[in-house]
Formats: sequence, C-alpha cells, structure tokens
Amino acid sequence: MKGIVVFSGSAHPALADEICDHLGVERSGVKISRFSNDCLQAQLLANCRQRDVYIVQPLVPPTQEHLMELLLMIDAARGASARQITAVMPHYAYARSDKKDASRISLGGRLVADMLSTAGVDRVLTMALHAPQVHGFFSVPVDHLTALGVLADHYRGRDLSNHVVVSPDLGNAKQATLLSRLLNLPVAAGSKQRFADDRVVIDSIVGDVTGKKAIVLDDEIATGGSIMEIVNRLGDFGCNEVSVACTHGLFTGKAVERLTSSSRITEVVSTNTVPAPAHFPGLQHLSVAGLFADAIDRIHRGRSVSKLFNGVDPAYAPPPQAPEGLF
Repeated sequence: MKGIVVFSGSAHPALADEICDHLGVERSGVKISRFSNDCLQAQLLANCRQRDVYIVQPLVPPTQEHLMELLLMIDAARGASARQITAVMPHYAYARSDKKDASRISLGGRLVADMLSTAGVDRVLTMALHAPQVHGFFSVPVDHLTALGVLADHYRGRDLSNHVVVSPDLGNAKQATLLSRLLNLPVAAGSKQRFADDRVVIDSIVGDVTGKKAIVLDDEIATGGSIMEIVNRLGDFGCNEVSVACTHGLFTGKAVERLTSSSRITEVVSTNTVPAPAHFPGLQHLSVAGLFADAIDRIHRGRSVSKLFNGVDPAYAPPPQAPEGLF
C-alpha cells in the first residue's frame, strides 16, 4: 500500500486502527489543539505530498466537534499537497436532515456535504446513509457501503425457521427486504408516524408476523424509541422473541436501559461504525473494518468498489452478458 496515509480524528480511533491493520499500514498521527478562544486547530504529523490521504472520522457525539475536526484535517491535507483526500465517514449523522418537512427548515445533510467539498475533500466513503437521496447531496464521488452482508453472516447457521425480518418503518423496508432475501425469510414493516425526534407511533404492521420470531432491522438506533414501539406492536401479534439489528448503534439517552429491560428482546446486534457504549451487557458488536479496508484498497488501486456488494445488493449486480457471437 505505497503512497497511502491514514489519519483519524478523535471520534473513533479504534476503528481506524483496525482498518489500518487490514491494510498493513500504520495510522499516522494528528495533533488536535484548542486555542484560548475555544477554536480548534488540526496538524497532520505525516508527509502528505502527492499521497492518497484517508481521514477516518464518523460523525458521532459530540457531532459538531468531530465535524469541525474533520473539516480542519481535510484543509490541512489539501494545504500539504495531498494527491487525493478521502473522508472516511462510517456514520454520516447529518443524513437524517435530508428533506424539508417543515417550513423554513435547514437541510443539514446537503449543507455539511457542501462544507466537506469546500474544505477540499475529493471523495467520500461512508456506510448505510439514512436515505438514498443523501448520496445526491455531494458534488464529489461517494462510495456507499452496506453492512447487510456482515449482519446476514451473523444470523447464518442458526435455525431460522418461523422467523421474519421486520423493518420499523416503510422507509427502511428495502433494506429489510434485502436482508430477508439473504436469509431466505419473509419480510414485514411497520407503519410509523414520527411526532418528535424521540417519539414515534407505529399503528399497524404490513406483513404476517403472528406467532413468529422477528429480526428487526434498522439503519440507526439512537434513543431506541422506534425499536421499542415496533417490539411492543410485535408483541400484540404474539411475536415475543425479537433480535434487534442495526448498522449504527448510537444508543443515546435511555436506549441501553430500554433495550436491556425488554423481555421480548433476545439480543441486540450492531456494527462498529460508531464506538460501542461503555456499558451495554450482551451487545453483539460486529466489525466492518475489513469492508472499509477493502474499499480503500480498491479506491487506491483504481478498482471497482461495487464488486464488494455482489450477492448482497442486486442494484450492484454485474450486467448480464450478451450471448457469445451476438456482436
């Protein structure tokens, strides 16, 4: 991996180290300092001239601090004559601000994408954006990874008879459908109304869940409100064994207390796109470092990243070959 250098902010250095282990490179140092007026400054402690720079920084709480660190590191790499700068953001928190659903409201997902471009980023590598349209907010190439293959591997080898994959809402139903195909299971989805950031109501479930065991899939779990609502509705249909799975396990507020106190939830599965909470007994934390390392290797060598999704997402399947001799 000559000509590559990997930096990390303070958001998730453990993931950056694991990615570096897969790549066979050392993580380069960064000095983040703060002036007396509370302004941040970032200094990259390795040569970047004409090298491919990858900066690993998920946007996790304190999100604004970590976003500013990322912008400053990108600016420093640009000033150091980096050949290409890739922001590796396993979790793009502002993806939830993706539509104008109230008057005079900001679109944070697009604004932050513009800020990254202005800072000097050439490419973005991320995973499980909250909504597909967020991909279009960026004016630079975006490689959008999925953790569905990693999550499916967690469940393979089990007795999945009488199981169903459930999405808490119709917006995430496509991802639940993809997981259900990987596991050869039926799929269902809740009909959700959101009244506040931490208050949702699921008034019905589309699909047959009566008496079944459920794998509830969501892209992100923050306070756990949506998960507990769908778990309670599943209980109304006699579905009393629920495995909860997500890509981004933030587990903010009372999420850990909520999820661990439910008798219906048998396990909680998350990936390490964000750091695991300090105290979450029984949390299954799956690594996606290998996926990110493979993607970085392919970007660096100019190879296809979409081939990582062959057999996982039909949208990335290779086109059918024309019959031999047709052309």
